[in-house]
Amino acid sequence: MYLTYFDSNSWLIEFENKRILLDPWLVDHLVFGNLPWLFKGKKNQSYPIPENIDLILLSQGLEDHAHPPTLKQLDRNIPVVASPNAAKVVKELGYTQITTLTHGEAFNLENRIEIKALPGSPIGPTLVENAYIIKGLETHQSIYYEPHGYHSKSLQELASIDVIITPIISLKLPLVGAVIKGQESALKACQWLQPQYILSTAAGGDVSFEGLLISLIDEEGSVEKFQSLLEEKNLSTQAINPQSGRTLELKLNRRQPIVNN
Repeated sequence: MYLTYFDSNSWLIEFENKRILLDPWLVDHLVFGNLPWLFKGKKNQSYPIPENIDLILLSQGLEDHAHPPTLKQLDRNIPVVASPNAAKVVKELGYTQITTLTHGEAFNLENRIEIKALPGSPIGPTLVENAYIIKGLETHQSIYYEPHGYHSKSLQELASIDVIITPIISLKLPLVGAVIKGQESALKACQWLQPQYILSTAAGGDVSFEGLLISLIDEEGSVEKFQSLLEEKNLSTQAINPQSGRTLELKLNRRQPIVNN
């Protein structure tokens, strides 16, 4: 299993001889609602758009998950699996193969990988976006992904998961509280799923941010502190702070991943 991090929530997942582009932000700036004065993210390094993508997987319809400038650069014929909100984005952009998954529904990628949607992050008072279980049908290797740290209690009913991708660092706003839930939420997911690895997402990467919202956000926690929490709870899970643009080869029968430049 190979995982490459491209800042924010953007990942390339390679296993079962398939390449899945997850919540991609690969070009241009990251802006919410065309309001750069409120929030603007800029990549400090650019990376080529990965080739030979078998599937685009979108968890949410917000710009940091369904990033319109990136989606405009990708081939519209690549199959897309998306939450209902994200499906609206790619439909408007002219994508031709869109599968919308609601909670509990699953998608089979060429009899190699199963993707199942679970309840994920609440966006506003009525909308709950998707989390995903991505499972190899031959190797039975598995990944759980939830990009805001909102973990459904239904996870307790699942068997163990090999890899979790979720926030480890919390991002908080005054009066609002945590908009990204890190340490405590991630620890609970690890206790439920007993993963071999947990990879930090959302609050990471080689990115510069500006805008009013950034001046108000407070970060809480670290990957190092989280590793200590895992050890205090007698969990063998290894916490990883992925480096932007570097590929992790996860040897799931070993404790230490191999990092390829």
